[in-house]
Amino acid sequence: MSNVTKDAATFRISPLIRITLLSLYVALTLPLPFLSELTAAPVPPALLWVGVALGGVALYAALTERVIIDDLGIHVNYPGWVPSLFRKGWSLPWSEVRALKPRSTGQGGLVYYFLSESGKGYLLPMRVVGFAKLVRLVEAKTGIDTTDVRPLAQPWMYLILLGFTLLLLLVDAWTISTALTQGNLV
Repeated sequence: MSNVTKDAATFRISPLIRITLLSLYVALTLPLPFLSELTAAPVPPALLWVGVALGGVALYAALTERVIIDDLGIHVNYPGWVPSLFRKGWSLPWSEVRALKPRSTGQGGLVYYFLSESGKGYLLPMRVVGFAKLVRLVEAKTGIDTTDVRPLAQPWMYLILLGFTLLLLLVDAWTISTALTQGNLV
């Protein structure tokens, strides 16, 4: 990764987003090893536990992304423990930024890409704490008008997802306790 100046601003993925996505992952995967054992599935529970653990580490690694803005450019990177084969960061000098272009998502939202002088696109990270400040800094460094740039998802959307995830975790607790009880009866 390129050198970052000392007056850099660092933006990390929102804790609300991290907690919600990690909780959802746990809610969706935790019952699997228990159900595998109860139903005598061909996949052994131990293998599922390994898969769940590896998937959790991979998800956590993806959620450690950080965006750094300094006088030189914008940098997206990950901590040293995240293998570069898994998640590669990128760096774009301000002098190379040609435009910030919106693109529609499959769900009808908008994401934004930096277009470099070479024509390559770099996704503007949108799930960071302080997104409005990040966008103001991009505008100040590039001169590109960012008044219409909004985050892809609002915090209330993640709060709703977190609420449903917590309900799912309650169902998981019931499912696991039932599986353990019936597993002892067999």
